This record gives sequence, C-alpha cells and structure tokens, in this order.
Amino acid sequence: MILLSQIGFITPASKRFVSQNKRLLLPLFLLVCLAVPSLREITITALSDAFFQVSVFVAATLLIYYYAIEHLPQLELSYLSAKSPVLEIFFAAVLGALPGCGGAIIVVTQFTKGQASFGAIVAVLTATMGDAAFLLLATRPTEGLTIMAIGLVVGTLCGVIVNALHAKDFLRPTKQEQKHQVKVLPTSIIKISKPVWMFAIIPSLIIAFLIAFNVNFDQFGKYTGTSISIFGAAMALFTVTIWAYSSKGESYKEVTSEDDECNPPSKIIKVLQDTHFVTAWVVASFMLFEILVNIAGLDLKNWFAHYAYLAPLIAVVIGFLPGCGPQIIVTTLYIQGIIPFSALTANAISNDGDALFPAIAMAPKAAVIATVYTSIPALAVGYGLYFLS
Repeated sequence: MILLSQIGFITPASKRFVSQNKRLLLPLFLLVCLAVPSLREITITALSDAFFQVSVFVAATLLIYYYAIEHLPQLELSYLSAKSPVLEIFFAAVLGALPGCGGAIIVVTQFTKGQASFGAIVAVLTATMGDAAFLLLATRPTEGLTIMAIGLVVGTLCGVIVNALHAKDFLRPTKQEQKHQVKVLPTSIIKISKPVWMFAIIPSLIIAFLIAFNVNFDQFGKYTGTSISIFGAAMALFTVTIWAYSSKGESYKEVTSEDDECNPPSKIIKVLQDTHFVTAWVVASFMLFEILVNIAGLDLKNWFAHYAYLAPLIAVVIGFLPGCGPQIIVTTLYIQGIIPFSALTANAISNDGDALFPAIAMAPKAAVIATVYTSIPALAVGYGLYFLS
C-alpha cells in the first residue's frame, strides 16, 4: 500500500474514496472469504452460481428490454394528458408493472408537476417490483409474468379506489424546484467491463443454459467443472468490484439503488450498470445464505416453513425499505425455495423500489401515505395466497 502510494497509484483522494465507499465492503468481504480455507469453496460456489444462474440471464434480459423500449414509443408518458381518469390509473400501473424503476420514477415526477393524480402514485408504487423483476424474469419467467399481472390488476384497482377517496391533487407539494439531472458518472470504470462482457457473454450464456439443463461438465474433462466454477466466480467478483467503484457509495441510496443514467445516455452502459447492481445484491444474498447455513447452522428453509404465517408480513416490512437491494434479497430467497410465492407477491406489491427516493425528496407526505396504502393490498393479497396455497 505504501509503495503504491509512493508511485502515485493511490492518492489521498483515492484513499478517502476507499475508506468512505460502503460498496467496497462487499468485494473486500468476498476476498476475505476466499482467503479463509474453510470458506473458500462455498464462496467460489456462491459466486459462480450467482453469475451463471442470475447475472448472465439478467444481462440478456436487460439488453432485450431496453432495445424493445426504444422501439415502443407508446410506452412513453404522453398518455397522462388523456381525459379518462381510469385510463390514467391503468397506464400508471402499466408503467409500474414494467421491470425496473424507470416507469415509477416518471409517474412520481409527473405527480409533483401536477400532471398525474395521487391515485396514479399509489397505482404505480403498488404495481412496481423494481429491479427485482429482472432477476425473477431471468430465472423464473412464468412467476415473473404472474407477478407483473398481479401488480397491474391490484395497482389499477387501488389507484381507482384512492382517487375516489381523495382529490387528484391530494398531498401534492405546492412548491417544487424539479431539475431532473442526468449525472455525469464515472463511466470509465464501467467501460472497462464492456470488453470483458463482450468476450464472456456468449460462452457464459451457453454454460448457463447447460447448467439449467443439469449437464454434467465432468464428462468433458476431469477439471472442466472446476474451471467453469472458477471462471464464474472470477466474473462475479469482477462485476461486484466494478459496481463498488462505480459510485461514491457514501449514502444508503447509493448502496441500495441502481446508478443514475450516464451522460450521454447509452443502452449498453445502462445494461452493465443494472447488471452489476443486481449481481452485487444477489452475491450478497447468496453469501449470507451460505454462511448462515454452513457456518451458523441455521436452516432458513425449515425456519420459514415452521413460521410460514410470518413470511408475508416480513416481506411487506422489507418492502418498506427504499431501494431495490433489499427486495432483490427477498426475490433471491424465493428462487432458492426458502420463502413461498405468497411472501414474494406481498413484497412485490409493498415495495416501491428506487422510486421511493425521489418521492421522499419531492413529496414526502405523499410518499409516506402512498407507501402505507400499498401495504394494505400487499397484506391482503399475500395472506390470501398463503391461505389458498
């Protein structure tokens, strides 16, 4: 470290960055786990699983999604000028049901500008699942589409009911100084990952599909399975490290939400940003699960089975947390078969993703009340599915 400082690789500014960036705790933790012999194997397995089972499919899904959005102009927000109140609520729910947080953030912004009703806020926050939807669609597409459909229906109904109870401008802030800025992000570090992903994406997709079909790699050679695991672990660690260095990581928001779009906008960079973010939180989830099970001896699946009646309630409470990071953990637990579909649905309805950050900043009262309102259908639908299953 001293030598690097002397030759200029580590400056005082970079030292402050490393000491203050909370994102760096994850790659540092992973390196410690890799250095400990008793943790090395489970760490490599967790990293490899996260990359091949999640990151590769999320990257492919995001790429298709962003290119589709570009060629579907009807998904823009021009519909908010429509005269039909029900149509407004429906399209707000549609934007919320779309994967990611972009649609929900748009509706929140339009609400503060007087172009959307309070019911639209409730509809979009109820319908949105945030970035966790990408993870679910990439790994469990049937369940992902089901969640989107449930969110769309429940969001529309809630929005219509709320507008019947309140005026359209209910809790709208009287003064706003809205200047939505596209931040100039440190994209140089993200650009480093671009050629790596371009080189790795095709073989990684092939490997990921072979894993999905339970192909035994040892038939191709004695060390083939081990080599693939090490490659996947290295890619996951690389992705997490790029994510850590892509932001100052000083605030809760910078750790739990996706990065703002770069300037100038780029679909490829946005795909990489979101893939890095999802990967980081999935890796954290996988590692937490492995440590609790293998080191602490806690059987999470058995615990949730024993206290299954608490799962939807816990999922709703986690949904109150702003940002998509905590919600990705819930989705990961579902994918691993630890929590039931009822809990996942409850969290999907309750959580507001990254949209809650601008809502709190621009219309805090509306954000709080809307979040409380979304918890009601979340509990109702979550426990309804629990008792029906």
